[in-house]
Amino acid sequence: METTAPAPVKANAAFNTERVTHVHHWTDQLFSFRTTRSPALRFQSGQFVMIGLHLAGRPLVRAYSIASPHYAEELEFYSIKVPDGPLTSHLQNIAVGDEVLVGRKPTGTLVLDALLPGRSLYLLATGTGLAPFLSLARDPDVYDRFERVVVTHTCRQEIDLGYRAFLETLDQDPNLGEIVAGKLSYYPSLTRDAFKTTGRITDLIASGRLSDDLALPSLDPAQDRVMVCGGPPMLADLRQLLDGLGFAEGSLAEPGAYVYEKAFAA
Repeated sequence: METTAPAPVKANAAFNTERVTHVHHWTDQLFSFRTTRSPALRFQSGQFVMIGLHLAGRPLVRAYSIASPHYAEELEFYSIKVPDGPLTSHLQNIAVGDEVLVGRKPTGTLVLDALLPGRSLYLLATGTGLAPFLSLARDPDVYDRFERVVVTHTCRQEIDLGYRAFLETLDQDPNLGEIVAGKLSYYPSLTRDAFKTTGRITDLIASGRLSDDLALPSLDPAQDRVMVCGGPPMLADLRQLLDGLGFAEGSLAEPGAYVYEKAFAA
């Protein structure tokens, strides 16, 4: 997930130069890539960093959620392709061996310590907002803290469900399988294509369809915790829904029942 407006930075800003190790084009509008990782970079699963390229003689960067877990040897990112985007129009053409700027100061609100203890953790994403939850879904600490972890991913078309096969088979991973099995539920839905589950995630929650399909109780602020990442309209609608259900927004200073990634809210 990335912000909509790139930010120019000063030449002496704190960035590591990393090399691209892998690029995957999911569709003509979506791609992901991995880079080397400086041993000095430390982050919590769910955080984001500024990444970018040297363009026209200066660095041009924007915020990207880290899709890899905190312990991974490489960094992974998931991005849309914007044909006329100042950064993305160039970034989508990167190849293995190319250099990418990666900020040294990860931050973000989608961290476990901003939530109170609870029963189930719901990670609600649209589009490339799935990225931070790919990190959290691979973090063993998440499964130590919660009995159930639900990753929802809402897109327009079935082709847009990047990482679908990965999430559907994470319980078979040789390293994480035993930790994830019986705890992780992946719940994709579409708003345009015909699919087994259709509709906006707000409607699926409000109607009770989500809880019915997962055989879980309705969302309860006393026991359930929620993280949200997606476009501004989705964030606004889900915040309104969660506030109406009695969920209190959390922060590192005062943990609560839900958090959303504020870097992508406007």
